[in-house]
Amino acid sequence: MNKFAILCIKFYQNYISKILPKSCRYYPSCSEYAIWQFKNNNIFLASFAVLMRILKCNQLFKGGIDYPVVGKKFTSISLSKQDKVADIEFWLVPCKNSKFYVIKVLDSLRGKH
Repeated sequence: MNKFAILCIKFYQNYISKILPKSCRYYPSCSEYAIWQFKNNNIFLASFAVLMRILKCNQLFKGGIDYPVVGKKFTSISLSKQDKVADIEFWLVPCKNSKFYVIKVLDSLRGKH
């Protein structure tokens, strides 16, 4: 379900939003926020968070920077010398308890080590 939601959002970004004026009051934009939510949360939590974000994206709210907050539980892992290093797509910055801000790595910075 999450992949289908992401495909719908990508369709909106590529075809519909290009013909509409830019009107999002937040960074990341509401559609990017939605993609990040669906990649890091289950369908119900992501849908609720996206709905709340879209309802806040109007003149009655100040806007600004509003990164998604997701819940994650981590288990310890050990890396051996044979393991390959994976590209980091998102940084999870601790917020409170087991909640984290999701911050996307800029595509222009990938591959530059």
